[in-house]
Amino acid sequence: MTTEKLSPVIRSIDEPPAAAVERSSGATIQVLLGPEDGVPNFITRRFTLEPGGRIPEHRHPSIEHEQLMLEGEMHLRLDGQLKIVRAGDCIFIPQRVAHSYENQGKSRVRFLCIIPRSSDYETEWL
Repeated sequence: MTTEKLSPVIRSIDEPPAAAVERSSGATIQVLLGPEDGVPNFITRRFTLEPGGRIPEHRHPSIEHEQLMLEGEMHLRLDGQLKIVRAGDCIFIPQRVAHSYENQGKSRVRFLCIIPRSSDYETEWL
């Protein structure tokens, strides 16, 4: 944690540009708040999965995730177990838990994903 005086940040959720998610299809990511905005300890991201979109199975050895479903319904696999998650669901994914995402519906899926800022962020694709 930083001890320096920080400035508050307010921005539109639609302001940051979207980028394709690595190794995915029909999935984009936006960094809503992060180090470039002067936010020192956490990174808030919004993921969008178009109908048929998916992010393949992966895990992070040292990073946990907190997620909030904003729109739609998707298939979330956690260590091989299928969960159906919907708008309004809150999700915690501990470090080292394998996870994948798939939108099998006809409307887009959006969720927030908050992770701690870390110098050792690593993705292990499975």
